[in-house]
Amino acid sequence: MAFTHLHVHTEYSLLDGSNKIKEYVKRVKELGMDSAAITDHGVMYGVIDFYKEAKANGVKPILGCEVYVAPNSRFDKETGGGEERYHHLVLLAENNAGYANLMKIVSKGFTEGYYYKPRVDMEVLEQYHEGIIALSACLAGEVPRLLAKGLYEEAKKTALKYEACFGKGNYFFELQDHGIPDQRTVNTALLRMSKELDIPLVATNDIHYTYAEDEKSHDILLCIQTAKKVSDEDRMRYEGGQYYVKSELEMRGLFPYAQQAIDNTAMIADRCNVEIEFGVTKLPKFEVPTGYDSWSYLNKLCADGLKERYPEDDGTIREKLDYELGVIQKMGYVDYFLIVWDFINWAREHDIPVGPGRGSAAGSIVSYCLHITNIDPIRYSLLFERFLNPERVSMPDIDIDFCYERRQEVIDYVSEKYGHDKVVQIVTFGTMAAKGVIRDVGRALDLPYNYVDGIAKMIPSENNAPVSITRALEMNPEFRSMYKQDEQVQYLIDMCKRLEGLPRHTSMHAAGVVICQKPADEFVPLSRGSDGAITTQFTMTTIEELGLLKMDFLGLRTLTVIKDAVDNVEKTTGVHIDIDAIDYDDKKVLMSLGTGKTDGVFQLESQGMKNFMKELKPQNLEDVIAGISLYRPGPMDFIPAYIRGKNNHDAVTYACPQLEPILAPTYGCIVYQEQVMQIVRDLGGYTLGRSDLVRRAMSKKKAYVMEQERKNFVHGNVEEGVPGCVACGISEAVADQIYGTMMDFARYAFNKSHAACYAVVAYQTAYLKYYYPVEFMAALLTSVIDNASKVSEYIMVCKSMGIQILPPDINEGECGFSVSDGAIRYALNAIKSVGKNVIDQITAERNAHGKFQDLKDFIERTQNVELNKRAIENFIKAGAFDSFGATRKQLMSVYGQILDSVVHSKRGVTAGQMSLFDIVSEEDKKELEIPMPNVGEYEKELLLSFEKEVLGFYVSGHPMQEYEALWEKRISARTSDFYLDAETGQTHVEDSAKAIVGGMIMDKKIKYTKQDKIMAFLTLEDLVGSVEIVVFPNAYEKYSSKIVEENKVFIEGRVKVEDERDGKLICESITSFDEIPRKVWLKFPDMSTYLKKESELFDAIYESEGIDNVVIYIEETRQKKTLPPNRNIKADSAVLDRLRDLFGEENVKVVC
Repeated sequence: MAFTHLHVHTEYSLLDGSNKIKEYVKRVKELGMDSAAITDHGVMYGVIDFYKEAKANGVKPILGCEVYVAPNSRFDKETGGGEERYHHLVLLAENNAGYANLMKIVSKGFTEGYYYKPRVDMEVLEQYHEGIIALSACLAGEVPRLLAKGLYEEAKKTALKYEACFGKGNYFFELQDHGIPDQRTVNTALLRMSKELDIPLVATNDIHYTYAEDEKSHDILLCIQTAKKVSDEDRMRYEGGQYYVKSELEMRGLFPYAQQAIDNTAMIADRCNVEIEFGVTKLPKFEVPTGYDSWSYLNKLCADGLKERYPEDDGTIREKLDYELGVIQKMGYVDYFLIVWDFINWAREHDIPVGPGRGSAAGSIVSYCLHITNIDPIRYSLLFERFLNPERVSMPDIDIDFCYERRQEVIDYVSEKYGHDKVVQIVTFGTMAAKGVIRDVGRALDLPYNYVDGIAKMIPSENNAPVSITRALEMNPEFRSMYKQDEQVQYLIDMCKRLEGLPRHTSMHAAGVVICQKPADEFVPLSRGSDGAITTQFTMTTIEELGLLKMDFLGLRTLTVIKDAVDNVEKTTGVHIDIDAIDYDDKKVLMSLGTGKTDGVFQLESQGMKNFMKELKPQNLEDVIAGISLYRPGPMDFIPAYIRGKNNHDAVTYACPQLEPILAPTYGCIVYQEQVMQIVRDLGGYTLGRSDLVRRAMSKKKAYVMEQERKNFVHGNVEEGVPGCVACGISEAVADQIYGTMMDFARYAFNKSHAACYAVVAYQTAYLKYYYPVEFMAALLTSVIDNASKVSEYIMVCKSMGIQILPPDINEGECGFSVSDGAIRYALNAIKSVGKNVIDQITAERNAHGKFQDLKDFIERTQNVELNKRAIENFIKAGAFDSFGATRKQLMSVYGQILDSVVHSKRGVTAGQMSLFDIVSEEDKKELEIPMPNVGEYEKELLLSFEKEVLGFYVSGHPMQEYEALWEKRISARTSDFYLDAETGQTHVEDSAKAIVGGMIMDKKIKYTKQDKIMAFLTLEDLVGSVEIVVFPNAYEKYSSKIVEENKVFIEGRVKVEDERDGKLICESITSFDEIPRKVWLKFPDMSTYLKKESELFDAIYESEGIDNVVIYIEETRQKKTLPPNRNIKADSAVLDRLRDLFGEENVKVVC
């Protein structure tokens, strides 16, 4: 007697199954079953995880999938809907051929048949039926569906169709009983049909969760999937609570009339024997030039590179190179290196910026000689064995950074070279983490948002990542006591614990690409990303375990910034900079890092890193490498010791002399993983290969291995060829202490090769910023053109550096921010309703035929460009036509007439007609031109609002400029402090802290509460960005008169920060800028000048009414006089501009 579950949905039936693989296998084992299946809906996401877990627990894994079968062709996209769109069918792999065919079938569902679901059809099933056992599935199967409708004869024909497809004995009728009336009807008919057609029966339970008590948590999961609430009547649900892993006894009890169907499950399990091969590399073959094989060609490339990289080599480096090549050949990675060399070489030949390296590959001389990396491993003491050694079982990992704008070109090249069917991107899974699952479950249970949000915020973080719910209950006593004392919280958290960690959705890995030697679906099942791109169904780690070649093609924005900055320098100065050949020991550049003004400098621009650089004051690139390695949770604790040692070399001590050469570059601190390896090798006598295994054990906190290695390190191990410290003259106590210190550091120690690569990029950006600040900042601004808050931030940085930002100009501007006479010219493609394509055509016309003379000339010469009235209007509003010598108001008044006139004239020419313009003299033509009306210019505030409207920013000024001193004095936080920091994932302001922000109300949305009271959501903008303000009804009632768009206000309130979102401010009080009196100082050289100008002054301020005092200051006698209250003004930009025009900008000053 035996039973095997053959219809099982795991966590990888996304948001439909809560049956976690580990728990499922454990439960099967507890029930005494020796085999179990996985049949997720339309996918094979979980088959490898399940296979490994089952094997590890002595359970035979049966790999399958419940596929969706299209009623006709998989290519049909019928307009009809509902259940007839597809039928279910369970497929199980009987052997390795069946497993290969199952991958093909499942892949075809995504690559060819996707329509709501990944569908296959009979054509696919017939083509790939070999080695597959099919079951008729649940009530959604084609045969059960027909039987439920009473169409018995049609069901018989369908059953015979499937049997003919899979072969006699390979197609089974599936009996299920979850208490659904239709199932009893179907089962009765299946029993009859089984006898009539001689098609065997099999009994299954449609498993969606592990234990019977999981019914409620699974029901909540369905609500999360369908965005419903548990209390909703009309929603998807699995009624009856029968969808769990049942025992054999329970299953036999359900089908007393069909015991053979139970026994058949074991018979099918016996037939299914799939063996998956791990750890055997399946590299594609690299095509080498005639006369070479892969090995000789790799040697030739390395020999050429060695001469270039190390011209003075005395044979020492050649010896190391030969050693590395020997290891590469022995481990079977020759083609791997050639493949990487090839696409990097192609990228460099096509002027695509490539990073200096990333990760441990920079420790390899082979990588350096092949120009895969640009870091000299000898100079920076980087270790090859950290990257590759004979004792390492996994494939080496060479991750490459490319310019983020052109990264796709490299992937396209690889796809073309090896075949589109052999190069695919990799899937990743978003999971239900602790805070997210609490919010999801809270929503499904219809609990108040603020209540649930408060509970979610009780989940603390460790090493910048939220912990699990179980760990949170241990760490947070308040959370623990709430869980114990409040039944509602306990229920919520218990449900969350059952769903925590489930995969929620798929997405595409940002960089991972698989390159296969045959079509990818022969090795992995394929899926389709949201953008239609084909991806694997297995994650990156699984891909590597299967021995496939996985490459990371990373897009690094900074490489684009460096290239654009170098291009800018060449354009403006004629100097070409070879960024790889700059002086990496330039003291001025290093000193600039020590000032902490590192905005835009790669890896060094967070506030914490700026402070650290000020403290560190780097003297060389080694200090920058160490800085990048130390500034992380954990190693930060060792920063004071590092800086003490750096500032006072005499204070650095070493436990034994052998440590000094290893730790001297880092002033006695263990900072790098490579140092751990060197200590183990030089003090304990380990091979570097074995020392890497020790380093791994320490970093992964494998306690047993670490304690075993402690004995080997201290006392040695003769059998394994480890002499140990004691044999090398180091006392037991000292060796023990060194090992203990290593264990502490190794958990956090950083890969020096990776840090060195990033330090080089950091230095390159710092170099360009120091020597070519305008060109660098223009490139930096271009790189963030789609990120409004970053553009604002970097414009403020430019102003602090004394760099002027000029408005866009149709005769000077480019696509992207450009350099113009020592200032930065705003990007033309940043103007709304004007795309890059349009700007490219306009600049091409300008470069070919000269600058545009006026608006008419511009319109005439761009008739072939897709420019509408809106685009021309936006050019005017942005100030791009200011160089035509007319005001923006004049241009706005006439552009429509000029456009109509040019279009009309062009139509006439097309029709072969002559216009009056063609027959009059040149002098008379001027009279016929549309004149500019004498309408003056818009008010300053309106000009600025137009700039904001079409650029997203104020360029020629800022409405807040006049209030900057007042703003700086009264705020406690800038809007930028509410933004999530890209590095830390935190905001600078803390949740629930008090804060005062100031700025202009740019947007106001009114909402009504359930009690029909008014509340508002505001967007407040200051000089650096914007923040959302939430005004609840009480505050709204009190301050509604001040909540007016474009009003300038200070808002005091409480900070609200939610996970992975920018912060908000909950309003408590509002004060208008106008309520705070200021003083406008007017300076005159002497009293007589003042008396002469007094009447002009009074005329200028006559119409301005406010609470701001006017103070007259006579420079000659140092007298000051405050005008009487009836002469008070409202010191806005309109009146201040008038005063500056009258008395000069330097003689008008606003003081808070």
